[in-house]
Amino acid sequence: MKAIQVKRPDQMVLIDMETPVIDSKNNVLVKIKAAGICGSDVGIYHGTNAAATYPRVIGHEMVGEVVEIGENVSKIKVGDRVIIDQVTNCGHCYACRKGRGNVCANLNVRGVHIDGGYREYMAVPEDDCYILPDSLAYEDAVMIEPATIAIQCCSRAELCEEDILIILGCGALGSSILRIARLSGAKIIMADIVDDKLQEALDKGAHHVINLAKEDFEARVKEYSNGYGPTVAIDAACTKDSLSKLLAVVGNAGRVITMGFSVNSTEINQFSITSKELDIRGSRLQNKKFGEAIRLIEEGKLDLKGSISHKFPFKEAQKAFDFNDSRDPAIRKIVLMFE
Repeated sequence: MKAIQVKRPDQMVLIDMETPVIDSKNNVLVKIKAAGICGSDVGIYHGTNAAATYPRVIGHEMVGEVVEIGENVSKIKVGDRVIIDQVTNCGHCYACRKGRGNVCANLNVRGVHIDGGYREYMAVPEDDCYILPDSLAYEDAVMIEPATIAIQCCSRAELCEEDILIILGCGALGSSILRIARLSGAKIIMADIVDDKLQEALDKGAHHVINLAKEDFEARVKEYSNGYGPTVAIDAACTKDSLSKLLAVVGNAGRVITMGFSVNSTEINQFSITSKELDIRGSRLQNKKFGEAIRLIEEGKLDLKGSISHKFPFKEAQKAFDFNDSRDPAIRKIVLMFE
């Protein structure tokens, strides 16, 4: 079978791999139909994702059709359309015992530490497969995984109706968070530098938007948060100064959620945290949130259709990543489609 592998930073190749064979553990064989390009995939490709190991078949947003099952499989059948959980954990370390297997001490993430979804077939455990809603095409179903990341993030933030939320960044991550955050009833402010993305945020439920390149960020945030400051801030931009911007504006006793994976230094000071007794919380991956995302879709509360801006054949992954690097403002989400 064919696969897309990053041999080392900035070197992507199309390789031949052995088609996997199911066994007692990896007892479901999935023919991959679509896989998304995420910011973390781009980070692995460019060598800025500190968690990745090389060489690596990347891709962790993967959906496909079940083509073979083992004798011990009871919940999945051949022909099922599924999405695959990217998180694997040990089940016995401190984090796992606390119900936080997404930060397992022995964590292996498909597409990061072990080979992922940019290949034609994957053999995985039945428990890592979730049946897709019939209403979603494969390319749209790729967006379930980003939705789980957003659900995890809002869960870590303990977001509720009384909150005023600032989301910094209106890209794919920020847009996914907006979809989930608006279900809480919180007042939502979004900030970015691209007017089209800000308008899209308003169209999708944000109450206020701020153009960082044209407006006084702190003044606008203060205005839109009744002078107190947001009670929750989520960094979906993950740039060198995005965290410091949020620490400066969030209100006393607020929660600040970080999601970036860069190891580059960023300047913050303890006073901005301690003086307001802020909670700074990381949010990584997702913790068994696929079922919740699918339930929201089936209840009509989460609409993932129309999220994909561009599609490429998976064998043209290099072309797709080069296009992503162009930072064309039309880019929202790029998906690789399999034959």
